[in-house]
Amino acid sequence: MQTPTILQIVPELRTGGVERGTLEIAGAIAKAGMRPLVASQGGVMVSQLLHLGAEHITLPLKSKNPFTILRNAKALEAIIREYKVDIIHARSRAPAWSAMLAAKRTNTHFVTTFHGMYGIKPALKKHYNAIMTKGERVIAVSHFVGEHIKQNYKMETEHLRIIHRGVDLALFAPEQVKTQRVVDLASKWRLPDHLPLILMPARITRWKGQHILIEALARLPERNFFCILLGDDTGHENYRSEIERLIAASGLGEHVRIMGNTSFMAEAYMLAEMVVAPSIKPEAFGRVPAEAQAMGKMVIATNHGGAAETIIPNETGFLVTPNDAASLAKTIQHVLQMQQTEKEMIASAAIIHIKEHFSANTMCDKTIQVYKELL
Repeated sequence: MQTPTILQIVPELRTGGVERGTLEIAGAIAKAGMRPLVASQGGVMVSQLLHLGAEHITLPLKSKNPFTILRNAKALEAIIREYKVDIIHARSRAPAWSAMLAAKRTNTHFVTTFHGMYGIKPALKKHYNAIMTKGERVIAVSHFVGEHIKQNYKMETEHLRIIHRGVDLALFAPEQVKTQRVVDLASKWRLPDHLPLILMPARITRWKGQHILIEALARLPERNFFCILLGDDTGHENYRSEIERLIAASGLGEHVRIMGNTSFMAEAYMLAEMVVAPSIKPEAFGRVPAEAQAMGKMVIATNHGGAAETIIPNETGFLVTPNDAASLAKTIQHVLQMQQTEKEMIASAAIIHIKEHFSANTMCDKTIQVYKELL
């Protein structure tokens, strides 16, 4: 019997949760004794993929041009035949159209992962999105996404599998953090020694809710905190300017700073007293609340989407009303006033909770099981 071959399809391998998950699954495929292939447009993460024992095939899979999609389907058909692919697993819409066509032509198993909350209007967009529900198995990254699929798309629900995205516990664990990196990051950010850090890691974009956090901080009775808004503002420079004006108007100029992305997220979490994720729209999964819990940090997130599944309210973190600065301010003030023993109890519970339910290993094991169902 030949070694099963699994081909994952993504637009590119640059940065992001989808890409990181692709690498984690590739490593798991190799460990399971199967052959991992990944087709993408390429990117900085290709070298990491190769280090995991996977093979990479370069195709223009980021393109949404219909003619390119058809050409990619033909190329994937040839790849399936050459590499004797058993399962093709698509993680994004444009590549999924190519993958489905190639799978049909070669009688190959087709799997999709529904990673995000795609808009469903107009009808043509909904039809375009529906490709992600056409797999023999459709993986949703949260129950929230699973319900979205059931309510908006026609598919056989017995083919749906809920597999939460996982946290890499080899990286996001307090004992793994490099002390010197923490010191270097604190110096780079020019953090005051005497103030607890409120950290919000997120792209600088309105739906992530930076403005809600600033409004909440302005409501606090004392300015006994320092806050870092950590994220990239590419394409959202006007919103960043709006946030900067709001910070100044709120008198928070000495207490809030906007910083660009860092490669050392575990160290960033380690510096924080609390981590806030005040998104005004529900996140499909919500990587930040899960990672911060794994690091034993006090986490405050809005009570919708994936965060409502990863946080046990008042046990492993705190959930607040979406788009409600007053509710967020009250909870931030509560965390700032908590006794250290209470924080330690929540931190311990959060670490155990993520280890038991939301680890990358759990995600990988469940995905491999989906492959085995089909094989």
